[in-house]
Amino acid sequence: MLELRKFVAPELVFGPDAINLLGRYLINFGARRVLVVTDPGIIAAGWADKISSLIEEAGIDSAVFSAVSANPRAEEVMAGAAFYHDQECDIIVAVGGGSPMDCAKGIGIVSANGQDILTFAGIDNVPIPGPPLICLPTTAGTSADISQFAIINDRKEGAKIAIISKTTIPDVALIDPMPTLTMSPYLTACTGMDALVHAIEAYVSTANSPLSDLHALEAVRLIGANLLSVLINPADITLRNSLMLGSVHAGLAFSNASLGAVHAMAHSLGGLLDLPHGECNAILLEHVIAYNFREAPERYARIGEALGLDLHGLRSQDIQEAVIAEIRRLKRSVGIQKTLGERGTKRSDIPALARKALRDPCMVTNPRLPSLRDIEVIYEDAL
Repeated sequence: MLELRKFVAPELVFGPDAINLLGRYLINFGARRVLVVTDPGIIAAGWADKISSLIEEAGIDSAVFSAVSANPRAEEVMAGAAFYHDQECDIIVAVGGGSPMDCAKGIGIVSANGQDILTFAGIDNVPIPGPPLICLPTTAGTSADISQFAIINDRKEGAKIAIISKTTIPDVALIDPMPTLTMSPYLTACTGMDALVHAIEAYVSTANSPLSDLHALEAVRLIGANLLSVLINPADITLRNSLMLGSVHAGLAFSNASLGAVHAMAHSLGGLLDLPHGECNAILLEHVIAYNFREAPERYARIGEALGLDLHGLRSQDIQEAVIAEIRRLKRSVGIQKTLGERGTKRSDIPALARKALRDPCMVTNPRLPSLRDIEVIYEDAL
């Protein structure tokens, strides 16, 4: 059946030393004063200083905003937007993982539209594009540098909101594997599993397309083949490059095909309990696959094959068990072994978590549309 699908992506440069092109792009944009959005971990690792030096070498002024939490908060976005105006900046550079990049997207939205960031929740609700945004990712996982998603924590409601709009796509992504050399092993594992979930959910999404499918399956192949190897050989830049490439493919896939129940439920966990996003995705993945499998058995089989499984001649039930077993094996081999209960989630939290997850925009494209009780059961299974 022929279908009409769109495909959006930023201008991107991929490979070692891509970040060294930052000054050239800033000059091309006519930048006068740059707002650098980052976080304390990136400052401690030395990457924020590196970026500031590149900006200075281009003869351009800059100011740094680093008050960004692991799950970026609405009030942090608003403070960043005020800082952007106070400093008279005209372009934004985001350096870090998904948190600084999502916060930077929010700052751009608020600076252009003059409203509270929470008013833009949902799909295509940002009328005016923000100032130019250049993203320099330091993790191989979130793909905020590529996607049309911005996830912001509304602490008053205890929920994460998803802002999905072409206006949030960065103008340029300088995707360099070198910064990932300073990642901790556990952060490497969590962001790598986050990228794997991006690819899997994009591939089984009801908004999938031949274009997004190509990127999704290549992402599954690259991440499955390289994540554990990177943890064993963390200084191997060739392996880091392959893992980062897998993250790029996953980002291109999910930005265009959207996501599913894993992300909807992980957003709820991050909003209510402030748990790490990639870890939540990794914990939930096998349980969501078990729930979804009957609606997309052939697609999950192709995912299993991309992970290296030989599924020839197996019955559907055996394929489901093999794919889930491989996901569980990979998750545990990279060090993600705790359950939601061991990470502090209580059974009494589940009703509120499920209600928020059901309203998340990512749930719309899940291959099987769940009831509230279905979501509660998945959370219960993951405890």
